Amino acid sequence: MAVDVATASCFLSSMTDTPEAPPPVSDEAMLARFQSSKKRPPCTETLGMKVTHVDQAKMTVRFAFEAAPAFANPTGAIQGGFLAAMLDEAMSTTAIIASNVTMNAPTLEMKVSYLRPLFVGPVTAEARILKWGKSTCFIEAELYNLAGDVAAKASATQAPKLFKRF
Repeated sequence: MAVDVATASCFLSSMTDTPEAPPPVSDEAMLARFQSSKKRPPCTETLGMKVTHVDQAKMTVRFAFEAAPAFANPTGAIQGGFLAAMLDEAMSTTAIIASNVTMNAPTLEMKVSYLRPLFVGPVTAEARILKWGKSTCFIEAELYNLAGDVAAKASATQAPKLFKRF
């Protein structure tokens, strides 16, 4: 089901207790916002995450990660916890983008399937919103190796909340 950006933004805004959501922005503007951000969380920096493509109508976002040598286990493959962190970061960022950057999305639970090893170097990911409810969001993501093969897949339940500064 295709939904335009304004419809997707209005849909998500109606699911929150936000009095008035900011106006929706284009996919290009949203991508530029994330690519030029100077306030990236340390976990995002550690994982070398970059947003590479935004499709708000499909609630899908693509990412690039850098699997650092420090992430490797003794066999040379990236340790599964780092892959899970990449998947979680991709899914949470996708939810933030889907909310028009009005909410964060803490993960309530996540299941990861490891399908093949990933090694040091570039990794790509794609995450998508499956369903956005009144209090939870269902989302999934995949990590891909350089050949484009799925190396790990995750599904999660998140609890979107209005951004609050602590």
